[in-house]
Amino acid sequence: MLAQVHSFVLQGIDPIPCEVEVDVAEQGLPKTTIVGLPDAAVKESTERVRSAMVNSGFPFPMARLLVNLAPADIRKEGPIFDLPIAVGLLLASNVIQTRRHRRMLFAGELSLDGRLRPIQGAINLSMLAARAGAEGVVVPVDNADEAAAVGGVTVYPADTLASVVGFLNEQYEIEPQPEVDVDALLRRDAPDVDFADVKGQEAAKRAVLIAAAGAHNLLMIGPQGTGKTLMAKALPGILPLLSREEALEVTRVYSSVGQIPRGQPLMTRRPVRSPHHTASAVALIGGGSIPKPGEVSLAHHGVLFLDELPEFPRAVLETLRQPLEDGQVTVARVHSSIRFPARFMLVVALNPTPKGRKSDDEAGQRQMDKYLSRLSGPLIDRIDIHVEVPAVAYRQLAATTTGTSSAQMRQQVESARRAQAQRNGTSTVPNAALTGRQLDKLAPLDEPARELLRQAMTELGLSARAYDKVRRVSRTIADLEGVEQIQLHHVAEAIGYRLLDRQM
Repeated sequence: MLAQVHSFVLQGIDPIPCEVEVDVAEQGLPKTTIVGLPDAAVKESTERVRSAMVNSGFPFPMARLLVNLAPADIRKEGPIFDLPIAVGLLLASNVIQTRRHRRMLFAGELSLDGRLRPIQGAINLSMLAARAGAEGVVVPVDNADEAAAVGGVTVYPADTLASVVGFLNEQYEIEPQPEVDVDALLRRDAPDVDFADVKGQEAAKRAVLIAAAGAHNLLMIGPQGTGKTLMAKALPGILPLLSREEALEVTRVYSSVGQIPRGQPLMTRRPVRSPHHTASAVALIGGGSIPKPGEVSLAHHGVLFLDELPEFPRAVLETLRQPLEDGQVTVARVHSSIRFPARFMLVVALNPTPKGRKSDDEAGQRQMDKYLSRLSGPLIDRIDIHVEVPAVAYRQLAATTTGTSSAQMRQQVESARRAQAQRNGTSTVPNAALTGRQLDKLAPLDEPARELLRQAMTELGLSARAYDKVRRVSRTIADLEGVEQIQLHHVAEAIGYRLLDRQM
């Protein structure tokens, strides 16, 4: 007898419908075969399903069993097919005698005693069900909040295989999971690090403020112990709250790799990723035989912080070019091409020399030039703001007064973002993402500002990309002042943030 159960498979982070077909043949020796490009975890599901069914009090058919996972040209991985395979076998054996399953999607890992364990990608399953107009999804209890965060689809949290069978036979009711109040979850928590904790560095804080207001990439250069890492940790506390759509996008990425914090239905804060300089290109960008998102995608709608930038292998850093320009990563394989979202703020910190401190003599300058030569000009060109973070004087370290706080900076950032949303027509396109054509329309320069930018292009040898970077940063500085016309001092400050263009 043939049974069909609906589930899903992840291609990157995109959910694709997967039909689990189970055929129980009356003739032939007992044997179970799974086809449809299964990986080792999927092939092993037959033993988990067998034990779970027997230990739950259901008969396992002693016949020739064929399980087909369609479409057959997409690689299947993980234990998410345990539950749909078990449901299919029970349907084919007439243990489940209703057709309630036809309008539902199933996913879950089975333990040997029939309990359901959490899976990866539950929120993607729920999105697929909502898009397909399914009646609901059946998922493990631990994934129920995550799946319910989508809204518009009924989520049935199941704890055991026996409860699923009773539910499908209409002998036992599973209470649907209440929808998650996403807006309430996204209310701001107190930041872990406050900018008031950073002694001195008001000029560097100004650069961080501009970067946050326009979602610009930021480079901080200075000797060790000057507060670069502390400011990078404080940066998320002044960024705008995630919108509902952004939170769901970020959660999709984290769910696909099983990194949603336990007991949390979705990601509520902008992610901050800080990979070590020994990270490989695959770890940073994503990939693998079955492509998975890397650090740049895990930093989507958040911050990617690279400390000691020149210590990263140059070949690894060069892979950042595409996501910095396009806001996405394309991983090409023989059978397909998979895209991962990767729109993030890049924040990097580096010392001027391997020893940390800058020397003003000729030998020190040569050492600094050699160290910075590890970085390519095209990569530095893609960073909007370069700021020097000097050593902090003793009187500033010993002062009891605090400088600019995160609360003060957050108010300015939110005001600038509101101005951008009103002018750009959307809150999802900050100044850093404006195209050249949009800048011509939305970032008008007065005549003195235009002349200063012309001189800078000529004397500093700025590239066409740096030209647009200066205009974007100038637009953000003007937004922080609450003015529409970009003026001379806005452009002058923006040009001052092209520090490494004058050294490389």
